This record gives sequence, C-alpha cells and structure tokens, in this order.
Amino acid sequence: MRNRSSHGGRHELGQNFLTHRPTIRGIVDLVSATRGPILEIGAGDGALTVPLASLGRELTAIDVDEHRIRALRRRLPHASVQQADALRYPLDHPVVVGNVPYHLTTPILRRLLEGNGWQHAILLTQWEVARKRAGVGGGTMMTAAAAPWFDFSLHGRVPARHYVPMPSVDGGILRITRREAPLVDPRERDAYERFVRRMFTGRGSGLPALVQTSAGFARARARAVLADSGIGLDRLPRDLGAEQWARLWCRVSGR
Repeated sequence: MRNRSSHGGRHELGQNFLTHRPTIRGIVDLVSATRGPILEIGAGDGALTVPLASLGRELTAIDVDEHRIRALRRRLPHASVQQADALRYPLDHPVVVGNVPYHLTTPILRRLLEGNGWQHAILLTQWEVARKRAGVGGGTMMTAAAAPWFDFSLHGRVPARHYVPMPSVDGGILRITRREAPLVDPRERDAYERFVRRMFTGRGSGLPALVQTSAGFARARARAVLADSGIGLDRLPRDLGAEQWARLWCRVSGR
C-alpha cells in the first residue's frame, strides 16, 4: 500500500483525526494564552498545526507517519515539521500541544511529568483520562503524586463523532501547567511520591489508618496530623486536593 506508513497503518499508529472546528479553535485559543515556542506532537494531517502556525510563533510539529510529514512540510514550509516519535523526542518546548494517540497517553503523560523545560501542556486525550487527571470525580495516584508541581484543569469534552475515523470513546481537553512556586520542595519529590503511593495502595479503612501505616505513626498521631492539615477524617486519598496533599506531607515529614 502506497500510503501505509513504515510504522504501520492507522490502527498501529492510533490515529483518530480531529475534524471539529470549534474544538480545534478552542485548543488553539488555549495555546494563544501562553508564551514561547510550541511543540505539537502527533501532527497528523495538520488540523491543529495549520491554525497553530497562524499564531506567528516558533512551531515544531512531529509525527511518526512519514507520508503525512511530507504533505505537512509542503503546506507549512516555514514551520519545523519533523518525523519523530513523541516517546523519544525531547519534550522541552515551553508549550506542548497535541491530539495524543490514545494508546500512548499514559507514557506521554509520564514523560511530561518527569521532564523539565516545558511550562504548559494542552492535550486532547481520552475523556476518562482527562477527567481523572483533572480530579473530576476524585483524584488518581498519578495526579496526586504530581500535584505539588503541576496544576491540572479540564477544558471540555469532545464527542467521538468529532474524529475521523470515529473512536470508541469521547475525548477530553486537558491542560497541565507547571507551578511557578512548587507546593513541596523539589528535593523531596521522590520521598513525597513514595508516600502518595503508600497512601493509595496501603491497607487500612479510612484516612487515619492509611496515614498510620504509610507514615509509621500511632493512630492518635495520625488523627492529629490530619486535623492539623485541615483534612476531615472521613476523607479518602482520592478526595484530597493539591494543597491538602502538600500540608499533609509537610506534617508527616516534620517540615
């Protein structure tokens, strides 16, 4: 097949192309509120790339599909359009944007949250991923572990019919912003993340028991730490916001 990428067909590449112009405009508007060079991952046929180029900022667009890259280079000769893998390419531009292939969402999010050099990420992901990362209906372990350093917000649901071919689930627009002032000292990040992991995976019924086992405290001290942190004893880890996690860590770690 002439148009088949050397990396595989559409299914292997996870390609579902966004066609809904209001959604495209909404994503570009979010990008326009930021500053600095832009990196688009998963450029595809350029549905986002072309309007992003109209912002007049330095733009790099990457995709693994060599056929689409060639076509996009012809359309946008003044942009940097490169054949590259988002799992290997440096995600170090101030602004990262993209319609993320659904099967690559988690590894790309991990790369972003573990990396430096970017300030804003505006990503079109599966609806459930966007909703959970933004803490709608309860937070996740990944979001809680990153919350002291990043702010997550949800900017709309994108029905599956707005893609071609149509995927089996809706999409969601997720914005991640690196905090200018971290809520926890970056030098404590590894220890903090281990604490969060123990809180989400540890044994115990209720937050006092989880703090008791995760921090090695007596039950009375665990309850006192939660009270000092302004956290109700009937809460669960998924109920805590970024500031609550930071206050809890401050008291657990003795800072």
